[in-house]
Amino acid sequence: MYVRRVELTDFRSYERVAVDLEPGVSVLVGQNGMGKTNLIEALGYVATLDSHRVATDAPLVRAGAGAGVIRCAIVHEGRELLVELEIVPGKANRARLNRSPVRRPREVLGALRMVLFAPEDLELVRGDPAARRRYLDDLLVARQPRFAGVRSDYDRVIKQRNALLRTAYLTRKVGGTRGQDLSTLMVWDQHLAHHGAELLAGRLELVAALSPHLTKAYDAVAAGRAAATIAYACGLGDALAPDRVALEQALLAALQERRTAEIERGVTLVGPHRDDLTLALGDLPAKGYASHGESWSFALALRLAAYDLLRSDGIEPVLALDDVFAELDAGRRDRLAALVVDASQLLVTCAVPEDVPPALRGARFDVTLGSVTRD
Repeated sequence: MYVRRVELTDFRSYERVAVDLEPGVSVLVGQNGMGKTNLIEALGYVATLDSHRVATDAPLVRAGAGAGVIRCAIVHEGRELLVELEIVPGKANRARLNRSPVRRPREVLGALRMVLFAPEDLELVRGDPAARRRYLDDLLVARQPRFAGVRSDYDRVIKQRNALLRTAYLTRKVGGTRGQDLSTLMVWDQHLAHHGAELLAGRLELVAALSPHLTKAYDAVAAGRAAATIAYACGLGDALAPDRVALEQALLAALQERRTAEIERGVTLVGPHRDDLTLALGDLPAKGYASHGESWSFALALRLAAYDLLRSDGIEPVLALDDVFAELDAGRRDRLAALVVDASQLLVTCAVPEDVPPALRGARFDVTLGSVTRD
């Protein structure tokens, strides 16, 4: 799989730009703030319908414009697919495949499989559980696009259920009755358990498949300085099996057990939206104990593990390394280059071309404010 062409209209700093790409290595060179990452971000948005930099779509649209457009021509197994996304702040985004509208933007997921490593990925190691849950769910969707619907359904249930719990909390606070609220709440319990069990089972299966790739990737990047491991931390307990029926029953039982606490706090306390991914180096948790270099290597290993897992599934994703080499010493640079040099398409951004190892100095594109030219 590779991106043959990307066109942006009113996306971030670009009023209009078109870039023709090829398989193999492409290096985007430019000073900070010129728009290198904006190009990578646009491709990442096609792959995930989300930005790795901001939580909402509004900043993606160029200042003063009403909408931003991404057009991306993707070649996979000799066939070309055109994906078009229109980003409209405050309104529903629109999408087309091969110029035909689709009902929901998420129907384009799977057209581009991409693994992106960026400086923001340090949050995977040092940040809150939400970053690690998103990492798992994005990879889950990349492997099996149907999970985009599962995740959407689960998020909708949590939103509705939290609204009911908030109502029950406020009613209780003023001394009213809450029987009707609880009756409706039990219906949403069933929905949460059903969709939550599906999402949880998918995550458990994913972590089991990802784990050996993570250990191998960290060992390769850090030259065997410590053993990196991951484990799924679930509120239902440890050593869970990805049995959807059993997980659904366990979620229902946990919801019943925490019912009083949920009403007292007005929020859903049970479900995969509260789980985490535990990262460890040797016997110590990475968060709080890993040095800056170790944290950087762990974050990079998480992305490389995702890349290797997709490849083992028979999916050859596009790999993007956004401003990575400036943070690595010479040894780590060379080891990383050896790991990724055979990618079907590798996109590298840098401010200083000499930071990129010689093995990865492929086609060069110079990025200045608002334009991209091939050197």
